[in-house]
Amino acid sequence: MTRPPLAPWIETTFGHTPEDLPRFERALTHGSHGADNYERLEFLGDRILGLIVAEWLYERFPDEPEGLLSKRLNALVTGTVCAEIAREIGVVPHLRMGKQARDDGAAQSDNVLGDVMEALLGALYLEAGLEPVRRFVRSVWGERIDSQRRAPQHPKSALQEWAAANHRRPPEYAVVDRSGPQHAPRFTVRVAIGTFAEASAEGASKQEAETAAARALLEQVQA
Repeated sequence: MTRPPLAPWIETTFGHTPEDLPRFERALTHGSHGADNYERLEFLGDRILGLIVAEWLYERFPDEPEGLLSKRLNALVTGTVCAEIAREIGVVPHLRMGKQARDDGAAQSDNVLGDVMEALLGALYLEAGLEPVRRFVRSVWGERIDSQRRAPQHPKSALQEWAAANHRRPPEYAVVDRSGPQHAPRFTVRVAIGTFAEASAEGASKQEAETAAARALLEQVQA
């Protein structure tokens, strides 16, 4: 697969001319392509993204308590949101991965794309400092923050509260299936409130599947 030139894309997307292009190449490299991959940069970028979004929320919602700010933060920095951003800015054609991983669909995996997005933020931070990363995050995440009129409640927390308010047993989660290759797994999780109700859902991670199952069961019991 022929990849488009990377340097012009970095400059256009992040407003920064890369000085160390191999660092950005590493941020786009999946483990199936070699040991020199995005994992360390993803670790760094994850923390930087959390800091920038937390700082931004602190400014935007000066009257909200810590609990509501945490709900907003958790909804904005999920792997799913990072993967959506990665698709929007055109990451996929620049990914570096082994043929088998690409054939298995890893280039469209939320897990992979979310990690790569964070790795790119880490690479940008190491080369240019915090301010360019802050400008980029505020630009591409802005619409999502603007759409949060209320602090969103995580489906698992909402389901837990519904069960308590209705004198039901706490929700119990169980992984009932795991399929797909190691780099692009699919999990099926079942959540049950005793014998009262249950629902199942899939996700690219155990956490994602649990969240989807909680959302499905919440919709069911509130119908």
